[in-house]
Amino acid sequence: QFQKMMDCEQGGMNEALANVYALTGNKKYLALSYRFDHKKILDPLATDEDILPGKHANTQIPKVIGTARQYELTGNQKNEATAANFWSIVTKNHSYVTGGNSNFEYFGKPDELSDQLSDNTTETCNSYNMLKLTRHLFELDPTAHYMDYYERTLYNHILGSINPDDGMTTYYVPLIAGGEKTYATPTNSFWCCTGTGMENHVKYGESIYAKGNNGSLYINLFIPSTLNWKEKNLQLALETKFPKTDDVVVKIEGDGKAAKFPVHIRYPYWADNGITVTVNENPVSVKKDKDDYYSIDRTWKPGDKIHITMPMKIHTQSMPDNKNIKAVMYGPVVLSGELGKAKPEMQNIPVFVSDDKNISDLIKPVTDKDTLIFQTSVTNNDQNISLIPFYQMHHQHYIVYWDKFTTDGWTEKKKEYEVEIKRQEEIKARTVDEVRIGEMQPERDHNFKGEKTNTGDAFGRKWRDASKGGWFSFTLDTKGKTNLELNVTYWGGDGGNRNFDILIDRVKIASQKLNAEKPNDFIDKVYGIPEKLLEGKKQITVRFQALPESMAGGVFGCKLLSK
Repeated sequence: QFQKMMDCEQGGMNEALANVYALTGNKKYLALSYRFDHKKILDPLATDEDILPGKHANTQIPKVIGTARQYELTGNQKNEATAANFWSIVTKNHSYVTGGNSNFEYFGKPDELSDQLSDNTTETCNSYNMLKLTRHLFELDPTAHYMDYYERTLYNHILGSINPDDGMTTYYVPLIAGGEKTYATPTNSFWCCTGTGMENHVKYGESIYAKGNNGSLYINLFIPSTLNWKEKNLQLALETKFPKTDDVVVKIEGDGKAAKFPVHIRYPYWADNGITVTVNENPVSVKKDKDDYYSIDRTWKPGDKIHITMPMKIHTQSMPDNKNIKAVMYGPVVLSGELGKAKPEMQNIPVFVSDDKNISDLIKPVTDKDTLIFQTSVTNNDQNISLIPFYQMHHQHYIVYWDKFTTDGWTEKKKEYEVEIKRQEEIKARTVDEVRIGEMQPERDHNFKGEKTNTGDAFGRKWRDASKGGWFSFTLDTKGKTNLELNVTYWGGDGGNRNFDILIDRVKIASQKLNAEKPNDFIDKVYGIPEKLLEGKKQITVRFQALPESMAGGVFGCKLLSK
């Protein structure tokens, strides 16, 4: 029963109780901490089994943070393996270019991300917790790949999740092409990610530096800061405009005496053009160690200065399951294309059209000093698209993942768009009546009624559903016609327990089960209407009835069409 209870989103109780044990030394708290280990999840992870697909993402991360804390207090090797394996599985197989993970709060199949781009990608709480786990693992094993991930997620997801106008934060950070960030409001919304969001943006100084167990200093992140190292009576000032520039200066300051200790500086994964370092303007040999840090071991005194130059360049990261879907980066920074305040139509989303495999050469800086603005013109619509850091992208639509086509491939894709546009025009011409779902006046005009029903926004459109046997209905105008059919629009990624009947004037005409048949796109289902249900009527009532313990919808559109 105790294990079954933990199938819900029960949080990091194992970590909280491990911390109480650390404070009190009372082993009853440690024993209770282990009782809160969710064996169904943690035991397979201990053997490096990826059991995450279909699991709620942020439910699992705090459980693993707890195992890392248990290891720190007990040395239990299973705890260590569980935490390290989970981190590796998530970051390598389930994470997007921003470092974030999940779609609609859930993990998908490993390395299958190209059809998991939506308005509901990368819950911000997940990245908050992944950074917390990363700090634990780095303290146990100070290797650069942990801080490479930390930097990626901090700059691109966390920094990009706050509204610079009022400090409100995001729940999700959408990665669908044409997406837009949605922020909490001061009085009308409060999400889990609002709470962690309050913490995220006061913690930028948290992991810049670390102290080695031999008294050495680790410089992990290149964030302007001052370190007051009381133990050595020294201060360090890290001065930089990174990532707008590639220069970092570390100055030794203070009134203390000289002190001998190694300084370990992270060699970032993206610095493949090499790094140059001087100490007091004298060149220093840069040699990466097995942990991808380079070390300068000497006696340091006030007035010493380390100057680091790390040239950055444009590079791309492809989707693991589709090499022709690419995100553009500059050094550690994800770049996003500006698409304006109006949501672009499908056929107007920019793509790269080039027979050259390397699209990095198609992107040029607008200026080359103290700014990160780039431009590309080699796209399907011949526009000059500006690219800016994703963390600076606010209050407009954007593109992060770009499709790349050859010239011939784009010709074929254009044909697909033309067929779809023609289909939509044909449906418009056949429309007899239509309900604009989720909009107050259009629903009132169509005599909306319902129980246990909700509405909201997703993918740029409004939806309505009903839960746990609930229902909703609309009255539509037939204009006296009897050759009609019902066209209902759903989101192709919806699945799970969505089973419902469709009735007209209380007579069932169809049963529908949504099973995520077309992720990342809308789908239309057409239902025939028996003529006897239309004869002699000017109006009909269409009802969506959820089965017991199931959901009806979400419905994104509802139309009566001439056959």
